[in-house]
Amino acid sequence: MDTPRNVYKVTTQHPGSDVAAETAAALAAASIVFKSSDPSYSNKLLQTAKKVFDFADKHRGSYSDSLNSVVCPFYCSYSGYHDELLWGASWIHRASGDSLYLDYIKSNGHTMGSDDDSYSFSWDDKRPGTKILLSKDFFDKKVGEFQPFKADSDNYICSLIPGTSSFQAQYTPGGLFYKGSESNLQYVTTSAFLLLTYAKYLNLNGGVTTCGGSTITVENLVSHAKKQVDYILGDNPSKMSYMVGFGEKYPQHVHHRGSSLPSIHSHPSRISCNDGFQYLNSGSPNPNVLVGAVVGGPDSRDNFSDDRNNYQQSEPATYINAPFVGALAYFSAKS
Repeated sequence: MDTPRNVYKVTTQHPGSDVAAETAAALAAASIVFKSSDPSYSNKLLQTAKKVFDFADKHRGSYSDSLNSVVCPFYCSYSGYHDELLWGASWIHRASGDSLYLDYIKSNGHTMGSDDDSYSFSWDDKRPGTKILLSKDFFDKKVGEFQPFKADSDNYICSLIPGTSSFQAQYTPGGLFYKGSESNLQYVTTSAFLLLTYAKYLNLNGGVTTCGGSTITVENLVSHAKKQVDYILGDNPSKMSYMVGFGEKYPQHVHHRGSSLPSIHSHPSRISCNDGFQYLNSGSPNPNVLVGAVVGGPDSRDNFSDDRNNYQQSEPATYINAPFVGALAYFSAKS
């Protein structure tokens, strides 16, 4: 199927601090992965991360301000770009130990959202993830200035745990964390990943945190995250796995072009863009099983509409899958 897509870029005149800083964070994180196995490549990644971050910081602005009509309303940068700048600086500091980035975090943290208690870690909002990342510096190196990040991390964690004085999350009757009607599983997978990450940090530093008068243990965090993971994989009222191809029952009408169109082997002739809509609107199961993809998931009452046109529930996304891989890796290593 022919699907022409325009390619866009950020420039000094049309900035995109959020996407550039996110790129810098990814490069810095990757440099940590390759540090021992390929030091040369690791260093290249880190130096590139610094250059990209410098560009993001010097030429400030949100990408959606430059590309509004193209990305809005679905992918506007609703949280702005400050959270991404802090995210990028935090990862470069973690990867390099460069005091320049430590100073940047100390100087800019308050103006870039470190004082805000944001309770959703997502493709758009990096604040909870940044705070948990920086809390590790407080745990490991006793950097006093990072104590507020540890306190904010506690607030985030406590907001998810029922029964604590700080609890404010919503759950479905079946026990699924519920944040929003569109692609809700992105919030489930990110919160599970952060719970497990923070559990690892706590495990090396006393093993407990407090939520008002409640003591929360590593086991509490791991158990809570596991319930969310198990729900996604089929332990839910519908007995439906929301990972395509996993289990006996999973979504059959995934909102995904490549999965819903016939393969070139069964349909060698060209399929135009307009002709593709017959497959979108077809009641037939997707001919190509998108194994491993996690879809948007059920609504606030645990109901799921297996319908391609209901993209809010049936569309998979990398921002749903990526943190889920981290959670699965944790449990796989433990087992």
